[in-house]
Amino acid sequence: MATMLSPTKLAYFDDMRTLESTAIFLSCLQEEDARRAVILDATIFYPQGGGQPADTGFITNRSSDFKFMVEDVRLKDGLVFHYGFFKDVQEGWESKLKEGQEVNLYVDAERRDLNSRLHSAGHLLDICMRKLGLSHLEPGKGYHFPDGPFVEYKGIIPKDQLQTKQRELEVEANALISSGVKVKASVLPYEEASKWCGGDLPSYISKGSTPRIVKFGDHPGCPCGGTHVADIANIRSLKVMQIRTKKGFTKVFYNISS
Repeated sequence: MATMLSPTKLAYFDDMRTLESTAIFLSCLQEEDARRAVILDATIFYPQGGGQPADTGFITNRSSDFKFMVEDVRLKDGLVFHYGFFKDVQEGWESKLKEGQEVNLYVDAERRDLNSRLHSAGHLLDICMRKLGLSHLEPGKGYHFPDGPFVEYKGIIPKDQLQTKQRELEVEANALISSGVKVKASVLPYEEASKWCGGDLPSYISKGSTPRIVKFGDHPGCPCGGTHVADIANIRSLKVMQIRTKKGFTKVFYNISS
């Protein structure tokens, strides 16, 4: 049945700070691993991807006939699957949960805030790398989970410069955080998106597409589907834990204040 549904509208694209909203219930599936998955027409829950963990929270309705605890969220073939379990349900609730019913979504604010700050810090490091003359390093993947966030670049920093660059990078990052820079994100036509990114888009962005671009103030933006802070001052402070160069790649490990 899931394959017959229209793609889920990613409502967090419109406003990354929205933590409560409504949507239309479409389906509830029981997957092979016994997990339940709720599918809606739209969602403010961020599905895990791009190095950022999924949102958690719950889905309910006005009459509180059910409460679905969202433990994980994934995007598959255009559909967002909210995985979790039903809690504190009343007798006969299943018969009241029907396609087309309006439901209320509540995202865990503390988790969203932490994930957005960690993800934003990764983009901030990209900006600082360029400001320190390390623009020869080509951005690659990032890992913005609380258990050990890092950003990875193709290219190396000479080993005798690693400690110096580590200190410089941390100073530059915290200077930008202290100054405060507004963050915005928009889905744009290819040519406009290219301008937002300083005149160049990564090769994996196909011409004619409409990528979502995240931009920190006047600095060049980059394609990204994740959630971010409204102002980089919200990151508070950043610590560069280590810079490691190996096999033609450079990893910058970082952390943020609580």
